[in-house]
Amino acid sequence: MKGQTAKEPSERQHHTPGRIRQSAGQSQESVHCQPVSPCDDLQARIAKRAYELHAERGYRYGYALDDWMEAERDILGSECAS
Repeated sequence: MKGQTAKEPSERQHHTPGRIRQSAGQSQESVHCQPVSPCDDLQARIAKRAYELHAERGYRYGYALDDWMEAERDILGSECAS
């Protein structure tokens, strides 16, 4: 009897980190290369300002909502003034 050999797939798909597999001829850039939406950027700036306020308060707990609301007023107020 002849030994059977396993057939190799004609096309192997290799995973490329940072890319998503799509149909032939299409490729999508990594999520890290895509531009940030204005809403995401705004939320990040508010979060950063809220943390700064938290630090100024001495890292005391129980004021997260106050810090967030003040950060929103600071960030949104500066945008409306420009």
